[in-house]
Amino acid sequence: MAARVAAVRPLAVWNRNADRARAFAEAHAGVVVAATPRELAAASDVIIICLPTSTEVEALLEGADGLLAGLTAGALVVDCTSGSPEGARRLAARLAEHGVAYADAPVSGGTNGAEAGTLTVMVGCEPALLPRVEAAVAPFAGRVVRMGPVGAGDAMKAINNALLAVTILAVGEGLAALTKAGVSPRLALEVLNVSSGRSFVSEVLVPERVLTGLWPATFRLALLQKDAGIANALLAEQGVPGPVLALAHQQLGAARAMLGENTDYLEAIRMTEHLAGVEIRG
Repeated sequence: MAARVAAVRPLAVWNRNADRARAFAEAHAGVVVAATPRELAAASDVIIICLPTSTEVEALLEGADGLLAGLTAGALVVDCTSGSPEGARRLAARLAEHGVAYADAPVSGGTNGAEAGTLTVMVGCEPALLPRVEAAVAPFAGRVVRMGPVGAGDAMKAINNALLAVTILAVGEGLAALTKAGVSPRLALEVLNVSSGRSFVSEVLVPERVLTGLWPATFRLALLQKDAGIANALLAEQGVPGPVLALAHQQLGAARAMLGENTDYLEAIRMTEHLAGVEIRG
């Protein structure tokens, strides 16, 4: 995402890992490395943030070297973190005290979408702020949709990822059973993908990553579990029963415990393979 921005406009960067920031600047002409969040904010009228959780974004604001120490009234913070709706609302309120606008703007489309500039951006903000947000994310966005007020973007992203989790777990279970029953996984997918049970998981992810045994690391399972947890909290807040999403969150936790903290999200299928004593290949 930062590379897409650097290609079309002046960019200053900061990262919790300073070596990563320096390496990025060396690879992209004209990029300036800020020593602190404060320095970054002081040099920018638009700040785009992408971290694992809202809690980590909130921590960036505080302290002598925090964002708030450098932000000026009229600036815009676009938060692409897959955060929580309540976290987004807290951030918006804190920044508003300093005259700074805020939009939660989580993205979907994976690393391929980021590199191609085709991400879907789910925005939570006031209607009048949307044009500024659209301009900020344009280098890496294929579609920008205002979902509602602050927090609505994070709510949409959490539900999206929770449904993705359900599909991953269900497809893995179904294909494991078919494989053990003597059905070729590739043939099973061919039929599934022209039938009513097809999904992005069955059409794209499983053929590219599971049948091949490649399992590339693109998005940590721990983060998908975090998003499923946000979705479950949203359902509880709205008084909506959620036994299916609750079970998905539980199963992601089991896979995380079995496979480790650095496991890719799609590898939840490997837990099913292990428990079933089968490999889905073909």
